[in-house]
Amino acid sequence: MDLLRSLPLGLYLEEPVTWLHRLDPRVKLVWLMGFLLSPILANSLWRVGLVAALVILTCGVGVPLRVWRQQMGWLLVLGTMVLALTAISPDGLPAQHQPRRPSQALTELPTLELENSVVRNPWYNPLGWGQKAPTIAAPEQPLPPASDYRYVVFDRGPITITRRALDLGIRVATLVFTLIYSTNLYLLTTSPEEITAGLEDVLSPLHWCRVPVTEITLTLTLALRFIPLVMEEVQNLVRSVWTRAIDWKKLGLRQGAQVWLQIAERLLLNLLLRAEQIANAIQVRGFTTPGTHRVQWHDLRLRLWDRLALVGLVLFCGARVLWGQM
Repeated sequence: MDLLRSLPLGLYLEEPVTWLHRLDPRVKLVWLMGFLLSPILANSLWRVGLVAALVILTCGVGVPLRVWRQQMGWLLVLGTMVLALTAISPDGLPAQHQPRRPSQALTELPTLELENSVVRNPWYNPLGWGQKAPTIAAPEQPLPPASDYRYVVFDRGPITITRRALDLGIRVATLVFTLIYSTNLYLLTTSPEEITAGLEDVLSPLHWCRVPVTEITLTLTLALRFIPLVMEEVQNLVRSVWTRAIDWKKLGLRQGAQVWLQIAERLLLNLLLRAEQIANAIQVRGFTTPGTHRVQWHDLRLRLWDRLALVGLVLFCGARVLWGQM
C-alpha cells in the first residue's frame, strides 16, 4: 500500500517537463476556471465534449501513463456508475397523463346508438320522400406519430430509462469527472510556488480593499505542501498497525474503537509536530511580514505560447456560447 502513488492528489510532477509545465500559471488558472464554469447551464453534448477534451489533453501533453492511468480509470469508473444509477432511477415524473384523443369505446358509442335507434321522419315529410338513407360513420383510424420522439428510451423488465433520467445522469457524471480531473491536472503540471505567484498576481487588485492577499497565498502554498505529509503519516500508521497483526475479532467493538482512537490521536500529534517544524523553519529564515521579507519565486511573463493559449480560451468561450447552450 502506497498512498503517495495510488492517490496523487496535490502532487507536482517534476519530470518530464511537458509543454503544459511551461505555460504561465495565470494562463493555466484562467483555463481551469473555464473548465470549471463552462458546464454551468450547458447541454449534455458540451459536457461530454469537456470530458473528451480532458482525456485528449492528457494523452497529448506527454504525462507518463503510470501517473494518470489509475486516477483517470477510477474517475471513469465512478462516472459510469453514477450515470448508470441515475439513469435507471425514477425521474420524478411517475404520473399517468390523460390521452388527448378519446378511447375507442367512446368513439364507437355514437355508431352503436345509430344502429339501434329508429329513424323518425319529420312531420312535414312523414313518408321520407327525397331523403337519403342514414350512413354509419366508419371508426376513426389512429393518426400516425408526428416524429420518432419517445420519452422512454429503454424499457425491459424492471429497468426503465427515460430521457430526463438519462440527461440527468450524463450531467452529474460529466460534472464529477470535469471538476476533479481538471483540478488534478492543473496541480500535476503546476508547482505550488507557481500557483502562489499566479494567484497573488491575479488577486493583486484586492490590495486596494486591504485584503491580505500575500498571507492567503502563502497559506495556500503551505497547505499544498502539507498534503503529502498528511498522506505519508497516514501511510506509516496503517503500516505500523498491519505489522503488529492485530486480531480485530478478539478485540471486540469497544476495544477496537479504543485502538482506532489511539491511532487517530497519534496521527494528530504527528501532524502538529510537522506543522511546528514548518513554523520554526519559516521563523528561522526571517519570514515576518510581506513588506519586510519579500521572496519572488518566479518571473511571470507572457510568452508566445501563453498568448496562443489565451486566443484558444477566447475561441473556447465562443464555442460555449454558440453550441453549449441548453
